[in-house]
Amino acid sequence: MKKNILVIGAGYAGILTAKKLAKKFKKDDTVAITIIDKNPFHTMLTELHEVAANRVDEDSIKISLKKVFAGRKVNVVLDTVESIDFNNHRVTGKNNKYDYEYLVVAAGSKPTFFGVPGAEEYTHKLWSYDDAVKLKDHIHNCFRQAAIETDPEKKRRLLSFYVVGAGFTGVEMVGELAEYVPFLCEKYEIDREFVEMVNVDVLQRAVPILPEKLSAKVEARLEKMGVKLMLNSGVCGVGEDFIEVKKNSQCIRYTAGTVIWTAGIEGSDITNEASKNLESVNRGRIKTDSFLRSLNDERVYVVGDNMFYIPEGEERPVPQMVENCEHSAATCANNIYCAITGKGEMEVYKPSFHGVMVCVGGRYGVARVGLPNHMFNLPSFFAMFAKHFINIIYFIQVLGWNKIFSYIKHEFFTIRNCRSFVGGHFSNRTPSFLMVALRVWLGAVWLFEGIMKVVEGWLTAPKLTGFFGGATSWYNSILATSTAAAAGSQGAVDAVSSATSTGVAESTVKAAVDAVSAATSTGAAESTVKAAVDAVTAATGAATDGTVQEAVKSIGTAIMNFDFLGLFRLIFVSGKDLAHSTLSDYAFRIDVPLMNWFLDKFVIHNNSMQLFMQGFIVIAEILIGLALIGGLFTTPASALSLVLQFMFVCTTGLYLGTFWMIFAAIAVLIGAGRTFGLDYYAMPFLKKQWKKLPIVKRLYIYND
Repeated sequence: MKKNILVIGAGYAGILTAKKLAKKFKKDDTVAITIIDKNPFHTMLTELHEVAANRVDEDSIKISLKKVFAGRKVNVVLDTVESIDFNNHRVTGKNNKYDYEYLVVAAGSKPTFFGVPGAEEYTHKLWSYDDAVKLKDHIHNCFRQAAIETDPEKKRRLLSFYVVGAGFTGVEMVGELAEYVPFLCEKYEIDREFVEMVNVDVLQRAVPILPEKLSAKVEARLEKMGVKLMLNSGVCGVGEDFIEVKKNSQCIRYTAGTVIWTAGIEGSDITNEASKNLESVNRGRIKTDSFLRSLNDERVYVVGDNMFYIPEGEERPVPQMVENCEHSAATCANNIYCAITGKGEMEVYKPSFHGVMVCVGGRYGVARVGLPNHMFNLPSFFAMFAKHFINIIYFIQVLGWNKIFSYIKHEFFTIRNCRSFVGGHFSNRTPSFLMVALRVWLGAVWLFEGIMKVVEGWLTAPKLTGFFGGATSWYNSILATSTAAAAGSQGAVDAVSSATSTGVAESTVKAAVDAVSAATSTGAAESTVKAAVDAVTAATGAATDGTVQEAVKSIGTAIMNFDFLGLFRLIFVSGKDLAHSTLSDYAFRIDVPLMNWFLDKFVIHNNSMQLFMQGFIVIAEILIGLALIGGLFTTPASALSLVLQFMFVCTTGLYLGTFWMIFAAIAVLIGAGRTFGLDYYAMPFLKKQWKKLPIVKRLYIYND
């Protein structure tokens, strides 16, 4: 008979607990894992304000449970849990009943109203996906109605927004709204002075979990954005078009078209119901032991917001924050595994929190991060960077690459109104059809290069000795000649003679220039080749200052020769003296000793390997060209284009006149084949088939 583990709630803690349990019992068919939630998706509660103020698309805060648990032994059940029978180990929902051997309570929280009259009836909440979407629509409707309202008082009432609560959610909500208001005013042609935004809280300062210095920065930022702060002020009541605020023992009524309630949370309905039978504290937090088990029932584990636990040596209970959800999920999964299998040791919950951060809009934030005994403050840019980085760490655990790609897309690549801490610099504004000509031309050049190599006999005779080795000799001759010029005429003769003795003969230099020309697709002028050959020939047969100087002038100029710890060398030269150089005379190379060794040992001295390598280059160039021209598999074709260009940079080097191909490949790397290309038809079909593969779904190696 199977042992049933039941997880109530697919919030931050519940979803991670179920995933970790599935991993631990992956090969154990005697254990069944079920997660119950009323929604078919997991909601990013910490990002609700971004949707409410229309910074990101509403779907960006949803994560499909079906996708999260694809390929895993977790049964996802859509139901609303109404009661728990702890004696008979049974959970009752609206649709069905569920037996369990072990229960994980991770049902999350809901807003609490502290008995304030009218708060629940007349305020907008911000604690669910539906809340965020409704609030977004409501804000837009307020501005739409205000735009056609001729009565100034009614217009002001429509545009008066009160956010109750100056904690994390309240500050982030009012900050997003303040950032969004100027765009709404411009869109609906409303004078900014008609809009009023107020943040109300009984607290003495905003976000008191932060140090006073950071709280002061948050308050200053809000005031700069046009938000009025009413701290040390409790809410007495809320009505359809007003809010009453208590200040100095007196309740004052203010006109309020919109009141957003973010003043606090309590346990969800089912958690409050469970707390009647399990030892708990105020607002439905269930007390646990050090293993996260209920004090009344060792088969009931509690994680995330629902738990009340004070770690050894601490004075306060663990905070209701996402990091606690992550840590408690891991401890819970481990301890249930130990309890069922008898393997391993039960783990005492000893969380180590790494700080907090608050965003005031999409462009500004503050953060206090580090280790428990070594916390430090981050300035705005780095605070916002840390916030996005931490989100990505969480997404890796939940939905891997798929969610990371989606998150970066929504937060940076398609950000609205440049509302990002990096502005709109990454946001996609260039119409993709403008890339078509560049894509086709890049493909045509690659196709031409591949065909010319076929004509030159690359598929029938070894060519790489001259292609790679000749180019190296050409660079060495320029470097040696430049060194000689710096050392004087006698040193010049010695240096050039030394270079020549290692292989810089007339034919070698000719082969070198030919090789670089072939690799860089530009072709050195015949006069440049002749000058290089004549220069080395002259330098090897005479020792006069005039001859050496003429040699230096003819063979070229070394501009950079930087050696980085022997790992690689950056070489930048011109085939002529600088006064007579054009863009096509400048060449750049990254000399990598390890790559040189590989080519010398395994390619150059083996004709079969040379032919294989040549065939690969020719076929790759032709396929890249055809793919880019047709717009089919544009991303892999562009990526392979970059790989080949990098290989040429590290072997023969590239003339600057050819560098445009690198930048063109980067420009058409993503999505350029969807416009007037076969990717428009092929990619949707292939993505659909790719997502059906079990291993792809399980590893989340796809994007929607």
